[in-house]
Amino acid sequence: MKCKNVVEELSEYLNGELDSGMLADLEVHLANCKNCRLVVNTCKKTVEIFCNSEPVPLPEVTRDRLHKALFSKIRKPHN
Repeated sequence: MKCKNVVEELSEYLNGELDSGMLADLEVHLANCKNCRLVVNTCKKTVEIFCNSEPVPLPEVTRDRLHKALFSKIRKPHN
C-alpha cells in the first residue's frame, strides 16, 4: 500500500468499513509510515473533538449577513 491509498481509504478506515484484507494492508503501512500515522491520528482526533463539542452560536450580525447572502443567491435567476 502507498500513502495515496491511505488517503483514499481514510474515511472507510475511520468508519470501520474496510474489508479485512484492505484493513490489514493499511495497518501494516501505518506501522511503517510516520507521515500516514500522523494524518490518521490527526483525523481521528479532529473527529473526536468535533463529535464531543457543543455547537457555538453565531453572533447575530454574522447570522444576519449569512442569511442575506443566502437569500440573494436563492433569488437570483439561474443561468
